[in-house]
Amino acid sequence: MNAGQLVPDELVVDLVKDRLMQDDCVNGYLLDGFPRTIFQAEELDKFLAENGQKLDAVINFEVGHDTLIQRLTGRRICKKCGAGYHVVNFPPKVEGICDKCGGELEQRKDDNVETAENRIVVYNESTAPLIGYYSETGALKNFNAEKDPAEVFEEIVKEIGE
Repeated sequence: MNAGQLVPDELVVDLVKDRLMQDDCVNGYLLDGFPRTIFQAEELDKFLAENGQKLDAVINFEVGHDTLIQRLTGRRICKKCGAGYHVVNFPPKVEGICDKCGGELEQRKDDNVETAENRIVVYNESTAPLIGYYSETGALKNFNAEKDPAEVFEEIVKEIGE
């Protein structure tokens, strides 16, 4: 993970299946970052079919390369409480200090340019094919995520409901 690689498919699929069998998923759930490969998507399809379920929508956030790098490398995390910040999009009131607990903010080891660039390569090789996969099913919904997050959220709610 620190090198920007994906966790093995079989492990992720097993973890997600186990989680989706929990009581709090009976009335629905939101999967964030899963599936990330065609294999994972096919396994999810099998699981859903076996359990009489289907995907309502697959959300694809469209973002340019430079924006991705800026977003990934600008993240900061509080060492004490784990609160998240971003140097551009959600900065703390005092640079380097957590607004919530006063702890020191740090950049995660895997939020550097080299790892971010590698994540993009891995995405293009492993995850981007899902766009075609889900386009064929009619579940794919594309959103321009270069916009303000509140505007993007509004568009999602309008498209798929609350």
